[in-house]
Order: sequence, then C-alpha cells, then structure tokens
Amino acid sequence: MSDRTTHWQNVYTTKAETEVSWYQDDPATSLRLIREAGATPTSRIIDIGGGASRLVDALLAAGYGALAVLDISDAALATARRRLGAAAAGVTWIASDVTTWTPDARYDVWHDRAAFHFLTAPEDRAAYVDRLRAAVVPGGAVIIGTFAPDGPERCSGLPVVRYDAHSLAATLGPAFTLQDSCTEAHRTPWDSTQQFQFCRFRAG
Repeated sequence: MSDRTTHWQNVYTTKAETEVSWYQDDPATSLRLIREAGATPTSRIIDIGGGASRLVDALLAAGYGALAVLDISDAALATARRRLGAAAAGVTWIASDVTTWTPDARYDVWHDRAAFHFLTAPEDRAAYVDRLRAAVVPGGAVIIGTFAPDGPERCSGLPVVRYDAHSLAATLGPAFTLQDSCTEAHRTPWDSTQQFQFCRFRAG
C-alpha cells in the first residue's frame, strides 16, 4: 500500500464524512457545471476522488444513471455505498490511485473536486493527464475544482498546488479547451471559508 493510499485510508477510517473540510451537503457548483456541459441521463460520468462525496447521491436524484466513482480509499467508497443502500448497485465503484489506474471505459464527463490539487509532483500530474486523455471521449467534458490562488496552501496535513483558470489550462495542455470557469467560497463544517477554482474543459 502506497503512502498516499495509507494516508487517505486513515482519514476515512478515523473521521466521519462530515468531519473533513471538503464535506459538502449540496454540490451545487458541480451539478451546474455537469448540467451545462450538456450531460444527459445516459451520459457516462466519472467522479475522480469522489470518496464519500454526496455528488453521486445528487446525480442519481437528478436522473443520471451511468455513474462511476473512483477513489484511492476503499473505506471512503464503502461509506458512500452504505449511505446509498440499494441504489449503490447502480454505480461503478473503483478503488484506485488515479495516477496508476488503467481506465477500462470511456466517459462523457470527468469530474474532480479537490483531488487534482494534491498532486504536487510533476510526474503525478503528468500521469493524471495521461489517464484523462485515455478516459474521456473526444468532445467530452472535464470539470476540475481545485483550491484557488487565495485558497489554502495545505489540506488534510498535505501540501497542495493552487490554480487559477489559466494555470490549470496550461497544466492540462492543448488537448483540453477551457469552456467555463468560476470561483466558489466553500464553507467547511466548522464554518471557515476555502476559495475554490472550478474549470470546465472540452476534450479535443
């Protein structure tokens, strides 16, 4: 088990889903960007680093039916499956490090809120982009939310890389065209504020 896997397994076995800073009861920004990307009920959507996030609940409730959730922590995924109950059977659950994962399907929408910014090593970011290219269909949507330039420098005891729309686009490279961007002031469970940058790209 890698150090990265060990870290996130420890987080999700020692904290409740509502006890982490990134917890969000209503993922309104993510839902809006997925909707504006033109997703339909049959669109294949993957949530990268989804963990115990409630986005999958909201997508199911909105009628999206071809969903996958990838996370490095199988404990996080187990939390989401327990919460969903019988509905979890309709979701593909993938316990894997996105930087070493081998996609076995293609997706219309790739969503990532608060996973990419933990990749501080250039080789890990390059590996992520390789998987992104392999997994998203041409013309598909890529939605990534990271800490903004005025967001935290660390999270969960780990350093992060902060982005604005320009620097995130440059990191992903010319195969992905920036379509939309916005910022979000996320309120943590303990009522502090974290500034996020969200960007939506079209895969070439």
